[in-house]
Amino acid sequence: MLPALFLAHGSPMLAIEQTDYTQFLERLGQTLKPKAIVIFSAHWESEVQSISFTDGVYETIHDFYGFPEELYALRYPAKGSVQLAERLAEMFTDGGIEVRKDRSRGLDHGSWTLLHRMYPQADIPVIQLSVNSFLPPETQFNIGACLRGIGAEGILVIGSGVTVHNLRALKWEQTTPEPWAVAFDDWLVEKVRTKDWDNLFRYAELAPYADMAVPTPEHFVPLFITMGSGSPQAEAKVLHRSYDLGTLSYLCLQF
Repeated sequence: MLPALFLAHGSPMLAIEQTDYTQFLERLGQTLKPKAIVIFSAHWESEVQSISFTDGVYETIHDFYGFPEELYALRYPAKGSVQLAERLAEMFTDGGIEVRKDRSRGLDHGSWTLLHRMYPQADIPVIQLSVNSFLPPETQFNIGACLRGIGAEGILVIGSGVTVHNLRALKWEQTTPEPWAVAFDDWLVEKVRTKDWDNLFRYAELAPYADMAVPTPEHFVPLFITMGSGSPQAEAKVLHRSYDLGTLSYLCLQF
């Protein structure tokens, strides 16, 4: 039974840097050997739940600016799976979620930077899915719940986002985390470990410094999707926790 994972994609530089976090991702990929990967990316937003729908090789989307040329030269030539995408569409439809099949979109950096570190051979089929950041947390949770149990078939569900993601609050030369960022994640970890979903759904009003940590929700909603897709019997736990640039959280969770 594969778990559901919330993984931080942070800076695109994680694709080429050597850090404690990138080493963690490499070890994680060596530990988990899925038959296919289903990944919800914070960088693909749409009102209707969209699913990549192809058997071909994905375009590698470099949806960022001002980074080293080495990063733009990277390609992650993973293939999709129409068969699996069709199955996911049916699972969403059965759960009352409207679906749109996208036959042209490539993998954005919310997906390929992580997968490049975890599975560098790009030999595992990938299905990328969009997020709708305007839906309430309960609905995000229910979207994930449509896929509950798929881990038993060797399919890895990943929510790719960031818990503390405030680009205006980055401290470019700082190597230690800001106390407010730590406080927000502390609250989050406590609620996740006890599976206190109701209070997590109300994070915006209950969590300390929520308005600083989550100024916009698109990077946060993959967490709720992953929570919903995990097994109710599985232990919810922290896999990794570190910070970059003072406030950028690399908190990773398993459900």
